[in-house]
Amino acid sequence: MTDPTEPTSAPSNDDALLIGGRTFSSRLFVGTGKYASVDQTRAAILASGARVVTVAVRRVDLKERGVGSLFGMLLEEKFDLLPNTAGCYTADDAIRTARLGRELSGSDMVKLEVIGDPKTLFPDVVGLLEATKVLVKEGFFVLPYTNDDPITAKKLVDLGCPAVMPLGAPIGSGLGIRNPYNLRILMETVSVPVIVDAGVGTASDAAIAMELGSDGVLMNTAIAAAKDPVRMATAMRLAVDAGRLAYRAGRMEKRLYANASSPLAGTIASSRGHDALGIE
Repeated sequence: MTDPTEPTSAPSNDDALLIGGRTFSSRLFVGTGKYASVDQTRAAILASGARVVTVAVRRVDLKERGVGSLFGMLLEEKFDLLPNTAGCYTADDAIRTARLGRELSGSDMVKLEVIGDPKTLFPDVVGLLEATKVLVKEGFFVLPYTNDDPITAKKLVDLGCPAVMPLGAPIGSGLGIRNPYNLRILMETVSVPVIVDAGVGTASDAAIAMELGSDGVLMNTAIAAAKDPVRMATAMRLAVDAGRLAYRAGRMEKRLYANASSPLAGTIASSRGHDALGIE
């Protein structure tokens, strides 16, 4: 019997996640913050099956690579590093942080965040577009954290982003998908993969994001802040897989009234056909 805590194999070739010509072996991307220890971080990431791991350039010492260090562990496990610009409130700050992340990690990918408000952590759209324009020209593989506005998403794609990462709810809130309708419209508006980023609280939230048509989900707090992060990481892996399968399968249409699973035609008798059973 398959152990559900073991990472699943890579997706089949007909359903691999492709972003900007690159193939990713999991549709679940995870973060590294808020864990109790490096060992717990390692165990949770491995249980999630994720290969893309985002790390905050401003909050983690990427120069520390020794045994027991977070960055050392990430290198040891050969995860695909996605440096992020969390904590940046201006385009210039985000640009500098992205450059530092590339220099220290050797990765040209960046999860670009330009925050507009410290309380809600909503994106600063103007700053995000400005930073995106500069970093794309410098050869970065820019994955932008944005709001769930289809117009902003289209502008980011027009600037050269190979994917967009709209929030499902405020960062770290665990509220789940608050506006599925905007996300659906956004997915229909852009022609690149959409990764739901922020707001997922439990496995059902991840499944819903995938059932809506999201190409993937990025999360951190939902796993790290769970009572048992490793089990929650496993649950998230299974939820993303299940949601993707359900989306590809195509759900039944919703109906207002009941519809019998088994048709009545050809049955032995109805309440008005007693004679079929020899009943007078």
